[in-house]
Amino acid sequence: MNYVNYEVADRIGTITLNRPDKRNALSGEMVVELKSALERAATDDDVKVVVLAAAGDAFCAGADLAYLQQLQNNTYEENLADSASLMALFKMIYQLEKVVIAKVQGHAIAGGCGLATVCDFSFTVPEAKFGYTEVRIGFIPAIVKVFLLRKLGEGKSKELLLSGDLIDAEKAEAMGLINWVVASEELDEKVGAFAAKLVAKNSGQSMALTKRMIAEVQNLSLDDGLQHAAEQNATARATEDCQKGIAAFLNKEKISW
Repeated sequence: MNYVNYEVADRIGTITLNRPDKRNALSGEMVVELKSALERAATDDDVKVVVLAAAGDAFCAGADLAYLQQLQNNTYEENLADSASLMALFKMIYQLEKVVIAKVQGHAIAGGCGLATVCDFSFTVPEAKFGYTEVRIGFIPAIVKVFLLRKLGEGKSKELLLSGDLIDAEKAEAMGLINWVVASEELDEKVGAFAAKLVAKNSGQSMALTKRMIAEVQNLSLDDGLQHAAEQNATARATEDCQKGIAAFLNKEKISW
């Protein structure tokens, strides 16, 4: 049985967590399979937008606690290698040069919450709960913290990471943790329509460059960030997509991306 499924239709690649009996908890093997699926999507010319979904009632319960217990017998070096694998997964989603949309049909807890919020966009159902519960079991939300601080800032990140509280979908949306809350029966339709809109209306090259710049500019000073932006602006003007898009607009032609 695969822990992760990969499907493509209409230029949308869907990666589905497929361990519903364990609430899609992240084991070492599952993390490896997720990275493999993302690498496949990154190089798949038939994929323009990626949807991260899950089977069963829960989106992802975070780290598999039985697996973590086994790791307590490992050396520091072995645990560092395992942590680095999870780090690479989150970084891969964050830096993937294709838009990634989380389709959250159930609870997203700890590392599962991190998976959802490191995506570029996220849809969820009203019944879903979100939160980082690591401090309640003597663990720490180490890797997800790096991305959460970028997404929410220090104040809201502390509220989630230090309290260990679960919040409902409405509060998650209000905090900026999740983009949209939609009725359960409309989730597939809304995510599909949004992904299809990005495929049809937006340049994949432009989305990739913009996503990369958002990640890079946050590490730069104001002056360096503006210089980087000016350089990217100049580079973008010479791209095939930019030339095609401007020509189509001026000629009042429909752009086919």
